[in-house]
This record gives sequence, structure tokens and C-alpha cells, in this order.
Amino acid sequence: MAVMHRRAVRLAASLVTLAVLSACGGGGSSSGSGGGLVSVTPAPTPTTSTPTPTPVSAQDAVRLARQATFGPTTDVVNRIVALGINGWIDEQFAASGSKYDDIASTTAVVQNFCTGSTDTACNRKYFSREPVAMRFYADAMVAPDQLRQRVAFALSQIMVASEAEVNETTGIAAYQQILLGGAFGNYRDLLMNVTMSSFMGDYLDMADSNRTAPSENYAREMLQLFSMGPDQLYMDGTRKLDATGAAIPTYGTDDIKGVAKALTGWTYPRLNGGAVTDSNVRDYSKPMIEISARYDTTAKTFLGTSVPAGASQSDSVKAAVDAAFNNASTAPFVSKALIQQLVTSNPSPAYVGRVAAIFADNGAGVRGDMKAVVRAILTDGEARGAPRTGASDGKVKEPVLLMTALMRATGMTTDGYAFVTQDAGLAQPVFRSPSVFNFYPPDYPLPGNTSLKSGPSKLMTTSNITRFHNFVYNWTVTGDQARSEFTTNPGIPGWVGSKTEWGAWEAMGADTDAMITRIDLLMMANTMTDAQKTALRAAAAAITNADAALQARRRAQMLLYIVGTSPLFLVER
Repeated sequence: MAVMHRRAVRLAASLVTLAVLSACGGGGSSSGSGGGLVSVTPAPTPTTSTPTPTPVSAQDAVRLARQATFGPTTDVVNRIVALGINGWIDEQFAASGSKYDDIASTTAVVQNFCTGSTDTACNRKYFSREPVAMRFYADAMVAPDQLRQRVAFALSQIMVASEAEVNETTGIAAYQQILLGGAFGNYRDLLMNVTMSSFMGDYLDMADSNRTAPSENYAREMLQLFSMGPDQLYMDGTRKLDATGAAIPTYGTDDIKGVAKALTGWTYPRLNGGAVTDSNVRDYSKPMIEISARYDTTAKTFLGTSVPAGASQSDSVKAAVDAAFNNASTAPFVSKALIQQLVTSNPSPAYVGRVAAIFADNGAGVRGDMKAVVRAILTDGEARGAPRTGASDGKVKEPVLLMTALMRATGMTTDGYAFVTQDAGLAQPVFRSPSVFNFYPPDYPLPGNTSLKSGPSKLMTTSNITRFHNFVYNWTVTGDQARSEFTTNPGIPGWVGSKTEWGAWEAMGADTDAMITRIDLLMMANTMTDAQKTALRAAAAAITNADAALQARRRAQMLLYIVGTSPLFLVER
């Protein structure tokens, strides 16, 4: 277990006034994942969303930035206020800047390319998540298309494929590019691209699935996790129950077997025209290819769909994907999952219902329009306005978002390497989920509560909280440029290191109130009380130095540490 710095403990204890910051109740009222309406009772009709407040307040702008970016910055908040909620979303839909396809196209190499397990630099470059994760963090910090990245990150935790099973840099990059490219597309197209991904094919065993023994792994997870979910749902996300009160399954064993047969006969493309029997030249940067001899040509039935004998491989895959995409439970299941990732751990049934209705029909007869779904999530009345203070409002920040939000508020440019050295220790190494069920289940119970859910709370163990406090201390109070993770060249192409922009804080000089005002806006959405501000002023005044710039920096660093480890920053309201 990590040990918190003694100085940090003393400082935290001396500023106990700040502990009055309210802790999270988990997120909007429970959607009833442990219960729901009986099947003979119609589900409630979704109600009209509350109009977005106009003009946009700074509080609401910060709240949107928390939901739709990797952390509020002054520029982002000002831009939201200037454009309005929908105007800023429109601008984000058109923005670009983040990408992984260049990594996917340049790291396609023979699997035994490196000289062995001791060839560390080569293995890190070609057979690890590191280059892709570095790009993720670098773009999260400064790339302009923040909303696209944030939605793609949400999708990466719903449609999981992990380095824990397949450590091909090419494949990791190509798969994350699929999610990035599909974030504002159509969910049906996204589901098809995920299904045909060579990386996913390896991860969940669809690749080389043969008619003689079809693998059921991807078929099961496509239904259970990527589309409809295990239980039939009303449009508001509550479960349909039979006469005995039991949940009604969306699929059965025969459905899984049927889908598995429909997905047989695919394998990896090979580099430079290599033989399909050569596992050392798999090309993970491209979709899977057909091997007709391995395809099950018999008739198939699943989910109310029939595929006639002799249908082509492509038609069988399309039928399976369409059956999953068009299932009545897919709209509420996917909508709720996205709301939980972006806004709140416990959205109300009405909130889920409003978003699911847009998933089912964007108003122009199109199902699965991700732009419409994302807009519906972010402009809903439960997402907008000042931070909500109900016992069931909000969600705990997961470690990745804690790191990025802190450093975007502080001011940092980075190639991402420094973050990669930290995220595994905080139990969330991006793109390396321990299983297809992500780093945490969305229905993980909020500790101390019998009804609310808080997925990220699974990661907030005592030891992990201590590690996070150490992380915040190290990157704020001792966060000067000399830190080894900021300056050590890891041997990865494009390495430039990390730099925290302390100049803006030094320019505030002895104006502690200016520092507090900036921190209050970006990290607390202007919810800081007078007592909390007084405690921060006292903490800053205790730090003196003959060098005015260094004094200002040290004061800012201490204030960032105190607020960065406080409940109102650790919880998004």
C-alpha cells in the first residue's frame, strides 16, 4: 500500500474545515436495475426535456465541460458561455484533432519483430498499449475535439477490447480509431465495425471461429454488453418482469448459438500477403477477411431473425448485427450506459426514456444517430443548470478523469507518457481493462447505500485513494519540471515530455483571491463556501518566500492539492 506523504497528512489535518465539502450520493434517482414495472403494466411515456437555460451561466458551462471534456479550462468555459450549450455542441461535432490511425498504419509489424522479451524498447513500441495511451492522454489534455474524445472514451468502456488479452499496438490503435470515428456516426455502423475488427476478433474469439465448433464468446458479449443487455427493458430502462416478478431475458442459449454460427468463417488479414496459417503476420490494422471453407452455410435463426441456408457470410453478419441493433431493449440499454459514463451514475427512468426515444428515432426516422443521442444526453434538463445537490445526484470521477481534470485545470502540455506511468497504479490503465466487463460494472453499489449505483466507486479502495492523494501531491506541491516522469525519454517516437504551465499562476503574485477564484470556477463550479475560501487563504498565507514568483507558485500548488483531493472535486455534480 502506498503511504501518503507525512507533510500532506499534516496539511490535510490542519485544513479540516475543507472536509465539510459534501460527498457523493451516487447520481440521479435509481433507474431500478434491481427491479422495475411488472410486464402487464405499460412503461411511462417519456416526457419532454427541460429547455436548456439561456444565457448559459458559468456554473452550467463548467458542468457541461465536466461531462463533455476531459476537464474544464478557462477557454472551454468561456467558449460555452459565448456559444450557448447547443452552439458549443455543434462546434464540437465539427471539431477534429485527435486520431490513432497513424499509429495503426505505422506499427503493423511481424509479431516476432522484436529480438525477445528483453528488447524492452521494441516491445513497448510495437506490443503494448503505451504509444496509444500516450496519444490518448496527449489529446485529452489539449486537442480541440474534446467531446468526440470523451464519447469515444465512454464507448471504450462499453464495447471493451483490452491489451490485457491482445498486446498489439497496431490493433489497440485501430480499435480505438473505430470508436473515435464512430462517436458521432450511427450506432449500427459502429457495432458492425466493432464486430469486424481484427483486434476484437482476437480479443473475443470471433477470428478463426469455425463452422465445426463456432465460438460463442463474441456473440454473447455483443448481445449482453454491446447492444440489448441481458434483460428486456422498457424504453425508460426499467426491466420488464413476468407474472412471478422475474426479469425477462432478451436472448437465450439458442439465440447465442445462432448468432455464433452466423459469425463463423472470418480471420485476420495477413501482412504482405502472408499465408492465413501464419500467426506471426496478422495485420490488426484492418478488418477481418473471409475464409469460406470455415463458414457455416446452414440456415440460422436467432432473435426472431431467420438467415436462409446458403446466405453469404456478409449477409449473415449483417443479419446478426441488425438483429442486435434493432432489438427493442438496445435503445434504453445503450442510452443508459452512455448517460452513466457522461453525466450521472443513476439517471432517472424519465431521463433514460427521453434519450432512448432519440436513439430509436432522431426525429427524421433514423435509429442510432449518435450525434442526436449525445446532444439529447447533454441538453436534457437533468444534465443542465447549476450543479445538482440531491443525495442521488452526480457521479464519482474515475481515476483517468481525475488525472486529466486536475491537470487541465492546472495547465499542462504533455506527450502523455507521464500519465501512462501513473494510471496503472491508480487501477485504471487506459485500454487495459481486466476483462470485457470494464474496470467496474455500472451497477456496482454505492458503498453505504442499498439502492444507488456508483460504478467508479469500485476503484476507490482505501489504498487507491491514498495513491491518488500521493499523485495529486506529487503533481502539484512537488510538481516542478524536474519530476522524472516529465523528463525521462521513454524511447517512444514523438516523445516531448510534459510541462506544467506555472507561469499563469505566478503572474497572480500575492493575489490569493485570484487563485481561489480560478480554482473555484474550474474545480468546484463556483460552489465554494466562504468558510472554504477562508481555509484556503490561511493555507496560502502560511507559505512565504523571498522570490515573489516562487511564492505564488508554491501557494497555487498547495491550493490545487487541497482542492484536488476534496470531495467536491472527486465527485461530479
